Amino acid sequence: MKYFVVVVLLFFSACSIKNYEQTATKLVTIKTKKFRFSDLGYLRHSDDALQLELFMAGQVIKRIEINHLVCVSDEGCIDKKTFNAECLSANYPESILQNILLGKEIFSGRNLQKTSFGFIQNILTQDVAIDYRVSPKEIYFKDRKNHILFKIKDINE
Repeated sequence: MKYFVVVVLLFFSACSIKNYEQTATKLVTIKTKKFRFSDLGYLRHSDDALQLELFMAGQVIKRIEINHLVCVSDEGCIDKKTFNAECLSANYPESILQNILLGKEIFSGRNLQKTSFGFIQNILTQDVAIDYRVSPKEIYFKDRKNHILFKIKDINE
């Protein structure tokens, strides 16, 4: 019985360990209704998972992991729809946070304009007023109606 418990524990702990394929140091600014941050962060991702570690004075102050759930280090895990409603906007698609962090199109590419440096999206509805720009060096997302800002800049190493 003791060996069975050890095997089960090893199995479940192995499932929680992610092997991220890419890691990048970023200058991250986040302003939402629940959180404000501006300092260094590490963005790690693979095909099926993403992790953002936020640092202040060399210490991790928050870790956000996204796969089928959104897990925040000091708050636990919730589904993406609930996370959006509580932390961003209930009017956002479920995958918006990971798309912003990875610099991918949002809202199924609505109003997407390709540029010589990347793309821009301006989305205006009764619920959102979004300016979203992606270039090789910076991701900028601002929703004026919901008072949300994400700025993610590459750190030249």
